[in-house]
Amino acid sequence: MSTGAGGGFQDPPAEVLAQAAAAFGLLATPARLHIVWALAQGESDVTGLAERVGGTLPSVSQHLTKLKLAGLVRSRREGRRQVYLVDDPDVVTVVRLMVGQLAERAGYPAPQTVRLHELGA
Repeated sequence: MSTGAGGGFQDPPAEVLAQAAAAFGLLATPARLHIVWALAQGESDVTGLAERVGGTLPSVSQHLTKLKLAGLVRSRREGRRQVYLVDDPDVVTVVRLMVGQLAERAGYPAPQTVRLHELGA
């Protein structure tokens, strides 16, 4: 690891940078970002997510599969339904921060969110 010119900061290992780039890459589509945003507010099944994000069931299901394989969301069975939830609270923090900052810069009010601890997570 090298020390940056800013004085004392070390560069992360290449493996960590690759993992971060992969996570950001998964969130690089508006649909997946919207799904993570929605799940940050609370768990949902595919039907509820499709209605909220305006996608088709097959499309939302495919996005969820990719997010699940990357470890960003997980699912649990609730009767006959698969219920999805965010599996990484740090990703929620990053998404909320980025979306909130961009909304404010564009002159929109910051989106209202529910904190995970308020949901009992």
